[in-house]
Amino acid sequence: MKIGELAQATDTPVETIRFYEREKLLPAPERKENNYRSYGPEHVERLTFIRHCRSLDMALDEIRSLLRFKDSPEDNCVGVNELLDDHIGHVAQRIRELRVLEKLLKSLREQCSDANAASSCGILKELSSDSPAVLARATGRRHVHGTH
Repeated sequence: MKIGELAQATDTPVETIRFYEREKLLPAPERKENNYRSYGPEHVERLTFIRHCRSLDMALDEIRSLLRFKDSPEDNCVGVNELLDDHIGHVAQRIRELRVLEKLLKSLREQCSDANAASSCGILKELSSDSPAVLARATGRRHVHGTH
């Protein structure tokens, strides 16, 4: 099948397929005499696997690791369990961070409860200031590495 057919079969944009090829997650397809890429069922299966991993918010490096296990079916899967345990930890950390972010946003929202002129908007003023109310709570929090 051509790349457009693979895209349709897996509900994956063509550019995403090309990206996964560049990242070596998806093997390069054969080229026909007309230089068109020719994908087979193994590409559909692998791309479906990658898409499922991405739907679980796994990073590309995590997916690479899982693919190495998938490509070595005789190996022990303890590493798969460890990877998933680590990912669960990242998700739990991100949930904690998002709860703090939610509280911060709610606190910020309380700075302007009435429909005022934008020049009087407490939210805009707070975001424009060096106020501890915004900065102190945001300082030190980082995005969980390895996700998205």
